Amino acid sequence: MPEPDFDKRGGLLPAIAQDAESGQVLMVAYMNREAWRHTLESGLATYWSTSRNELWVKGRTSGQVQHVREVLVDCDEDAVLLKVEQERGVACHLGYASCFFRRVDQDAWHVIAPRLEPPSSG
Repeated sequence: MPEPDFDKRGGLLPAIAQDAESGQVLMVAYMNREAWRHTLESGLATYWSTSRNELWVKGRTSGQVQHVREVLVDCDEDAVLLKVEQERGVACHLGYASCFFRRVDQDAWHVIAPRLEPPSSG
């Protein structure tokens, strides 16, 4: 079974929660070994809260539980993807289905994007 390399990033790895049915990215959090083990043992998405410095079972207090349906580890073994069934249809603590609800303004992107291009030789 693939296992993340928690030592590679100082004990915390990014964990992406994705809706198992729609494929929508719901949120990004962090996992340590304890959160990893709890997730695998309980079937509930469990993270390490960097703000509270404690284990965080998603939805334990809000009811917005994430039931894990599939777990994937990336090729470098330093990130985890959890395909979840999201209870109540809300993953974001602000009440949105996904934490990724803020779209970068198209006008701003047209200003930023050219700056990302490598400079021309001329």
